[in-house]
Amino acid sequence: MDAFSYVGGVLHCEQVPVPQLAEQFGTPLYVYSQATLETAYDRMAGAFAALSPKICFSIKSCHNLHMLRLLHSRGAAFDAVSIGEVRRAIEAGADAADIVFAGVGKTRTEIDEALQLGVGCFNVESSEELAALADAATVNGKTTTAALRVNPDVDAKTHPYTTTGKKENKFGIDIDEARTLFSQYRKHPHLQLNGIHVHIGSPVNTVAPYVETVQRTLALIDALAKDGINIALLNLGGGWGTCYQDSDAPPIEDYAAAIVPLFAERNLAIHLEPGRSITANAGILVTRVTYCKQARTRKFAIVDAAMTDLIRPALYDAYHFIWPVAPGNDQTPKGRTPDQAIPNAETVDIVGPVCESSDFLAKGRSLPPLAAGDLIAVFSAGAYGAVMTSQYNSRPRAPEVLVYGSRARVIRRRETYDDLVAAERDI
Repeated sequence: MDAFSYVGGVLHCEQVPVPQLAEQFGTPLYVYSQATLETAYDRMAGAFAALSPKICFSIKSCHNLHMLRLLHSRGAAFDAVSIGEVRRAIEAGADAADIVFAGVGKTRTEIDEALQLGVGCFNVESSEELAALADAATVNGKTTTAALRVNPDVDAKTHPYTTTGKKENKFGIDIDEARTLFSQYRKHPHLQLNGIHVHIGSPVNTVAPYVETVQRTLALIDALAKDGINIALLNLGGGWGTCYQDSDAPPIEDYAAAIVPLFAERNLAIHLEPGRSITANAGILVTRVTYCKQARTRKFAIVDAAMTDLIRPALYDAYHFIWPVAPGNDQTPKGRTPDQAIPNAETVDIVGPVCESSDFLAKGRSLPPLAAGDLIAVFSAGAYGAVMTSQYNSRPRAPEVLVYGSRARVIRRRETYDDLVAAERDI
């Protein structure tokens, strides 16, 4: 579904050769395909159309204002986990009423500001936060809507750092405690507590955990109905898988086919909070080989991108498919798998210049022979890529470029040294 392809042995983003982008904008460089972004959003909207869901794009996965504006133009609402993300959504054109404010540690200052801005719904993570929200709404003279994030104790079978729906995780409220809280706040004059939020982790590459989560949540909704409490909203969260390798996640239509029938004859408003499933395969990170170094037991390709540009491999040991930008016709990749049957393949570690042993983009990859000056592409970098960059080692952040057809435009400029020290000067 993505628009990155090899034409004549050279990688293109839509109709633009990637070497042309690297020459024009330098490396490291984030490159996004507008067509891929829009197609992914439209497929999700179509897959779940029977539920008429509000699709709240998860800003934390890709927060560039230009990308958010494109999604807003397709009909997206937004999921924010900080007041900064709330403000990004509004600047991107969203109505505050179409923003869901989530996050496990909202401060009172953030809650007050979100109430003043008119945020549509708060996803509440604890009894303490619920009390703070109720008090803030009362003091501010506002009436707001909230959904309790319930922890369903479902194993999403994903990385331990990104699973969020098990009872030992910091996220959400135990089901039994949730019933008590719904009862306690059922008649609060400034708080409409009529929603349930569930989110079990990311990426969730199988359908079964979602089915189990929905079944447990619907059972809770039925139990609350017996208590005289009507739940009007169910937020299913996000976490849908995406293909970092060939077929490591099912298409979004498979998730929908299993989930949609569970809501037969249910009168519920549905929220979805996709992130990586929309943007991951809409972006690549382009980097240039600086040196090739043969050590005693390993060969290293030292590139100009680093963990500061893409931290997922260092943080999660995450896999990203990597391939030269211009390997030639006889060495174009066949799918996205770690090992490819190609002539003269070499096993190399792709590492960056940051002074940490964890600074790598890939280890032990079978690739065409690399040389200094070669460009390589790190695929599926559109989610949790540029958004997680840092200035560690005083490295300016890379620019971001958006391609549509034969046109390319900068949507975030490359930082300069002055950007690195601007907040420290003249204090």
